[in-house]
Amino acid sequence: MKLVVVSAGLSVPSSTRLLGDRLAAAAAPAATAPEPAPADVRVIELRDLAVEIAHTFTNGFPAPALADAFAEVAAADGLIVVTPVFSASYSGLFKSFFDALSVTDEDALTGKPVLIAATGGTARHSLVLEHALRPLFAYLKAVVVPTGVYAASEDWGAEGLDARIGRAASELAALMAGLSGPSAARRPPRRDSFEEVTPFEQRLAALSVPGPSPAS
Repeated sequence: MKLVVVSAGLSVPSSTRLLGDRLAAAAAPAATAPEPAPADVRVIELRDLAVEIAHTFTNGFPAPALADAFAEVAAADGLIVVTPVFSASYSGLFKSFFDALSVTDEDALTGKPVLIAATGGTARHSLVLEHALRPLFAYLKAVVVPTGVYAASEDWGAEGLDARIGRAASELAALMAGLSGPSAARRPPRRDSFEEVTPFEQRLAALSVPGPSPAS
């Protein structure tokens, strides 16, 4: 089982990378329990791919290192995505990576369990999880875990952060185990609800009441 962390942190060391590492450390063993071996964890640092991400939009195709990162994300059983907050939203580098991914493979995240997380200097930006990250990954057809994790500067070392990390990691692990376990092979393939939309005219015709029959 594979767990991929996508970190958009820019500094070294990075609190964004640290949060991703802590989430992965909690989720990896829980995803494979009771097996002793944890899930295989791969970390993708977007700062190392910034130039290739930009070139993807002008060249129309990803360079080898970025293509490998896209393949890792597509093959993952679960995904942890972490971004610093810039201007009350996710960073441009973070958004550009997933824009380029969706252009290359629009179904790469379909049905994939995703844990969303962010870091920032103040707790006032914590709603970035709900107004920016969750809608983005819902649009990409991912399965976003209920608990997102936001870490402000004052949260590091605080008891509440550990509890949120543990809860979110356990939710991700449960989704990963459920979607890759034996029952997943018996589950019918997911069908996009947009494929079965009934035209409005047909719905109206089905609701129409027949008039009285003509007198004989």
